[in-house]
Amino acid sequence: MESHQKLAEKLTILNDRGNGVLIRINYIKKTCADVKLRPPILSNKTMEPAIKYITKKFPNIDFRGTVQSLTSIQRQKSEVMEATTSYYDSFLDVVEFRDHVYELLNTIDASQCFFDIAINFDFTKNYLDLIITYTSVIVTLARFDEKKALVGMFNCAHEMTKGCSDPSYPRLSQMFMEYEHPWKKLTEEFGPHTKSVTAALLSLRTIYPRRNLPVEKWQSAQLLSLLNASVTMLDPACCDTMACEYLSLEVMERWIIIGFLLCHSSLNSNPSSQELWKMALRSGLYITITRDELLGIHKVSEDLFDSIKGYGKRVTDIKECRDHAIANSGALHRERRHYLRGALNELVTVLEDEPGLLGPKALFVFMALSFSRDEVQWLVRHSENMPKIKTPEDYSDNQMAELLFHMEKLKILMRKHHQVVQRYHIQYLAQFDALVLNDTIQNMHVCPEEESVLLSSFVSTLSVLSVKQVESKEELDFRGVRLDWLRLQAYTSVNKAPLLISDYPDLAKVMNLIQFHTKMVDAIEELLHETSDVSILCFNPRVFERMFCQSSDEITMKRYLMAFPHVCSHFHKCAHPLCPEEEEAIEKRSLHLCVAFLEHIAKMTGTIMLELCAEQCNLNEQLLPKHCAEAISAARYRKQKKTVPKKGEVQKEKPGAESLRKDRTIITNMDKMHLTLSEICFSYNLCSEMLVSQHIIVPTEFLCSHLETRLSEIIVRMAHSDPSAQEMTRPTELLAAVSAYAATLQTLSNYVNVDASRLLKTVLLQQTQPLDSRGAPTVTNLYTNWYLEYLLRLASNSLVVHCPAMLCFANQISDNDPPFRAEEFSDISELRALAELLGPYGVKFLSENLMWHITSQVSELKKLVVENMDVLVQMRNNFDKAEEMANLKKRLTGGENLLKRMTIIGVILSFRSMLQDCLTEVLQRHCPFLMGPIECLKDCVSPDTDIKVTLSVFELAAAAGMTCDVDPALVSAIRSMQTDNTSIDEEYKLSCLLLVFIAVSLPSLALDPNSCYCREHGGHNNNIHCLALAINHVAAAMFTVQNKNIEQHLKEFLLLASSALLQLGQNVEKTEIKNRESIYLLLHMIVEESAFLSQDMLERCFPYVLLRNAYREVYKSVVITLG
Repeated sequence: MESHQKLAEKLTILNDRGNGVLIRINYIKKTCADVKLRPPILSNKTMEPAIKYITKKFPNIDFRGTVQSLTSIQRQKSEVMEATTSYYDSFLDVVEFRDHVYELLNTIDASQCFFDIAINFDFTKNYLDLIITYTSVIVTLARFDEKKALVGMFNCAHEMTKGCSDPSYPRLSQMFMEYEHPWKKLTEEFGPHTKSVTAALLSLRTIYPRRNLPVEKWQSAQLLSLLNASVTMLDPACCDTMACEYLSLEVMERWIIIGFLLCHSSLNSNPSSQELWKMALRSGLYITITRDELLGIHKVSEDLFDSIKGYGKRVTDIKECRDHAIANSGALHRERRHYLRGALNELVTVLEDEPGLLGPKALFVFMALSFSRDEVQWLVRHSENMPKIKTPEDYSDNQMAELLFHMEKLKILMRKHHQVVQRYHIQYLAQFDALVLNDTIQNMHVCPEEESVLLSSFVSTLSVLSVKQVESKEELDFRGVRLDWLRLQAYTSVNKAPLLISDYPDLAKVMNLIQFHTKMVDAIEELLHETSDVSILCFNPRVFERMFCQSSDEITMKRYLMAFPHVCSHFHKCAHPLCPEEEEAIEKRSLHLCVAFLEHIAKMTGTIMLELCAEQCNLNEQLLPKHCAEAISAARYRKQKKTVPKKGEVQKEKPGAESLRKDRTIITNMDKMHLTLSEICFSYNLCSEMLVSQHIIVPTEFLCSHLETRLSEIIVRMAHSDPSAQEMTRPTELLAAVSAYAATLQTLSNYVNVDASRLLKTVLLQQTQPLDSRGAPTVTNLYTNWYLEYLLRLASNSLVVHCPAMLCFANQISDNDPPFRAEEFSDISELRALAELLGPYGVKFLSENLMWHITSQVSELKKLVVENMDVLVQMRNNFDKAEEMANLKKRLTGGENLLKRMTIIGVILSFRSMLQDCLTEVLQRHCPFLMGPIECLKDCVSPDTDIKVTLSVFELAAAAGMTCDVDPALVSAIRSMQTDNTSIDEEYKLSCLLLVFIAVSLPSLALDPNSCYCREHGGHNNNIHCLALAINHVAAAMFTVQNKNIEQHLKEFLLLASSALLQLGQNVEKTEIKNRESIYLLLHMIVEESAFLSQDMLERCFPYVLLRNAYREVYKSVVITLG
């Protein structure tokens, strides 16, 4: 043992190093070939002459001569050197790796090592892996077109900078030239190693054929089934070649094909070698070199053997194997995938029900993962390079989702119940393996001291193990045991070793079994990655995406689709520290693929869910009151003789008829949608979250996000906003539709763990804002614009009248009828529905827009006051002088305009008041315990309370829809109108004169024929009854802003208005007295609407008898009926 060459350590280190070098060279090759990623130094057009010259003259480049082509490098030599250094160092890594491989292979040959995959598994596997890794590095390097340019540019810049070539350049350039035709050179190099390589490969002649069986053999043996022999279900699954049972089939094929390419002499002399080689050639058309780099095995083999004399028969064999592979391999692997889907489904079902079986049957899990991984990799390799055959469906699989899903489920089960596996194997190691190993050591005839020390240490290490170590979560590490066993394999495989492992196969079998059991304790994750690594999908995204699309089109595969994004969470494990740049690229690609898959799944789920909602909404729409007219009409004639329906007339079905079914086998559209929804939602149960590239991804959040976006769009679309046609869905109908959608969406929680209530709250809360989270208009925005632009605009022109008696707006009978009935959008039920949809936030937004229109009218009112200021000042001072007032009134201009604008303000405030009352009712129903304290707080406000506190309380109350003495929104709007140019005194004067102007202009309303009072509506036909609300609210707001006494100024207004209206009573002209009584009622309405005026105040300045007579006059033609 003292003279050993550290073969185990060197094999381990070189394999890891070689894998890193291979990945690094492949990444550089891909980067340089990609137009978007290639280094700027190769894309620079000024460098093109230099690159062409270096590539042509390589390796003998005249750097010192006056070559015009190299002037661009001369100018940028430091930049060129900096840009190419990392690539140059990577190529030097290849040279260094090759030297170490040469040395190790020569040492192994000199030591005449023994190789048998069934005995010294780790030693043989590492040896074959090193050969394949080395070959892959050389082949990948030979395929790298830009290598000469990069190395030549570096050396050119190096010589121009330092005056001499890089010391490593001659060896590196020589290696490039030697491997221009890599296979020819490699076969020459491996000639001396033929004996060792062939011996290692021939040890596969029992393992590989057993693994490469047709499906019929699998079925007859009931491979991977736990139920075929229920009596032995609890027996541990073990065999003499444990590690070989889950060894990758592609790895073995790579060993065989490349191994016999390098050491081909035994193919002509050894029938076993030839049979093994042919079997591998028949299995497929391509093997993987690394990542997405493939090797066309038949073409490479044929080209190589064509150039060697005496290999004509082998070329014929290759062609026969190729034809066999094209004809049969696709169908063979398709049948394997079909079998594995069923086998894995059974395995998952049994292990989910009885996770305790994971202990004795852990080998089944890794075999299932390995077999499935091999089939996935085979399909990926061949689907992009499919031969021209009559059955192309053999090279595509629309059921790949199921296989991947079951693989992921097995891994999840192993991780979830890892303690079960640990407990079982800890006991197995301590109570069985240690005893068997001890007995085996005792039965050995020869056991040198140093080997005996190692074997004894194994026994002692295993004997002290106990279940308590697992229960206490003690960290167990058997890597030292496994490394010592690899060392022991190396020591005992050397030809002249004191202890030859070939003489003691039982020892090897026991130790291989122990090695597997130790991995079950401390390396489950590593073994899961080894047996289920499908990272090839990351480097073949087109194939991966095509598999996903094909699976998503199959209704039975929808339940397994979540496997695709979940697979992406494992891609980062294939990265290597020697190539950190690729790690970043892998992370980005895996995240991109994962997100793309999840978005697609969410879109499918959301589409089905919303189609169900739409169907339920349609059914709910049939139950709306507007559809019952026919039923009511039919009920009136129910006792009459039934009329015979006309020929061809279809009887209209009543709502609910769709639920009556005579035959349950008849599948309706709703049944299909529910089935599809349940299938696709099943996939969400695979995992609640996944970690992809340091991002925690929650699949259900994608679904919620998609539903949120789609539901917002649907709600807005259901509002049927069509500005050109002035059409809008009635709020009650929209609320009914939204309620139907909400009720159906709540059922989503029955299928998948989604908080449907949170989703609905988010969507509906966004609809209470003017814009949603995407910046799109909402229902609040649409209804606000519609009510302002259409309903209230028509009301302002008296085409629509406000009806206090009916609590709505109604259309006036005229030649220009509006395209909609105003009462259908403004009655109490509609406004309640509107308040329900818009909520307090939406109603506040609507109020703010209403206030903007009011302030624009107030601005115009102030202009009218300014125009008549002198006259109004005199009228205010001489209101008790009738003759002078009459003369002054004649000098006033714009009185009708003034009243018209005040009426518009009144209409707006009347609509707002109705909406606020409905909001209060809605909030009382939804949150009565919140409304109570607000009402109590509002009642605590008194005239002595500080104005700021009062406004704050009123603002809170107004947000809840309560009516306040002073409108805080109007106060805020009028305050915002004030500018720095106007003083408070001027504003106060304008406010006082505005009330004077309104008061003295009221009698002119009697001249308007539309000023008559309508008993049915409870208001005037030209909406002048809205003046009452406008005068009270505007006056209260203006004087609050100016901090003046509201009551005092309203009393002054009442006095002026009464005086003006009493003058109206003295006129005898019919045109002026026609609507006098209706105008008298307006004065009474102003007092009734005011929180600051009372009937006592009115009687002091206006006789009550006039009001009584006015009411009797307008109601005298009303017929009152009782009973």
